[in-house]
Amino acid sequence: MLTATAPSTVTSSSAVTAGANSSTSATSAAASQDRFLKLLVAQLNNQDPLNPVDNAQMTSQMAQINTVTGIQQVNDTLKSMTAQFTALQVLQGANMVGHDVLIDSETLSINNGVAGGAFDLAGNAESVKVDIMSTGGQIVDTLNLGALEAGRHNFEWDASTYQGTGNPSFKITATLGEKPIVSSALARALVQSVSSDNGIMKVQLAGRSAVPYSSIQAIL
Repeated sequence: MLTATAPSTVTSSSAVTAGANSSTSATSAAASQDRFLKLLVAQLNNQDPLNPVDNAQMTSQMAQINTVTGIQQVNDTLKSMTAQFTALQVLQGANMVGHDVLIDSETLSINNGVAGGAFDLAGNAESVKVDIMSTGGQIVDTLNLGALEAGRHNFEWDASTYQGTGNPSFKITATLGEKPIVSSALARALVQSVSSDNGIMKVQLAGRSAVPYSSIQAIL
């Protein structure tokens, strides 16, 4: 696993991986060409003298082996580039360590007695409230945010008196008249580290499980 806290290790590992892929590609391509040449020689040795292999057919066979070899080399090159890109992404992701981020989640993280989150409103709302719920689904507090325009809005909740076990969650209720306004929930969490797992960049968050980088919606 590659970690953002050891750039030299990431660079060295990427170089070794690229070198190994290049060596494997060359060996595989050479083996394929060797097998083809052996088959071609055997075909020529055993051909009917009265009906020899057509020049066009032989040219077609050689073109096919070159095409297969070329595709294999392209695939190996892409794999090497992907590994190097992931390593570079992890190094760049190190800049997120120590920062808060917003992720797609309704589960809150409590840090120093405060939990924060955000939500995106699909339209203007004249009434918006945030229900804070325990892990059992019971409402422990409600934040009345009043009228809000469409777009993203942040909120904070004083969790110093929260006695529940596990992380609480939240639910957004937004309305315009009697019409509900669609919203999407975002939880706020602190980034502790970044890493690479099977070519996927993972972000470790304080007090919760690691998430893929694609889950992060904003860096605060």
